[in-house]
Amino acid sequence: MQAKNSTAKQKATRKTGQPSFTESGRRAQIVAAAIDVIAEVGYHRASFAKIAERAGLSSTGMISYHFDGRDDLMREVVTEVMRLADGFVRPRIEVHESYAARLRASIEGNLDLLAEYPNHLAAIVEILGNLRGEDPGMVAFLGTAEANLAVQVEQLRKAQRAGEFCDFDPWVMMRAIRAAIDDVVRRATHDPDLDVRAAGRELADLFDRATRRAS
Repeated sequence: MQAKNSTAKQKATRKTGQPSFTESGRRAQIVAAAIDVIAEVGYHRASFAKIAERAGLSSTGMISYHFDGRDDLMREVVTEVMRLADGFVRPRIEVHESYAARLRASIEGNLDLLAEYPNHLAAIVEILGNLRGEDPGMVAFLGTAEANLAVQVEQLRKAQRAGEFCDFDPWVMMRAIRAAIDDVVRRATHDPDLDVRAAGRELADLFDRATRRAS
């Protein structure tokens, strides 16, 4: 009984206070291990036992201490991947002024990210392709993803209003771009020899032709 009370107090402290440097490091270690395991064996087979083994933990209890269940860990994985992706791709986009150059930088940047961090993108595609139901965290993330997509769609509209892009449905175009990138990610998980940077350049060329106004 004392052990249970002690654990409860530790969890209460962890939830209400700021995590220590050691706790933050351990959480990051677990998230990194989860990303690798999900990318390698898939979402459904990524058990706490496999993640603990990859992280070098003595038991799955360490994961349960730092995360309130599987959904909590999966949300943290998604958050970490999105944080990395934003920091990697956004600067590449913002150095350009023309909408066409920004679109190309976005597409190629995503596939360059895949080349540098293959497990990160594979993990998030695996998670988003398998999570279903009404998990509040997942619903919130999907809402954020749709909001981000809406921002990208508005950029296409601005390019059309500026006369740089031709006439098309911005929502259809942006979803096609996103689906094409995700498909390369999926292919890369089954074909380690796939040149994802070359695929990125080819997709950028394809969507440049699809969006650019004829001179």
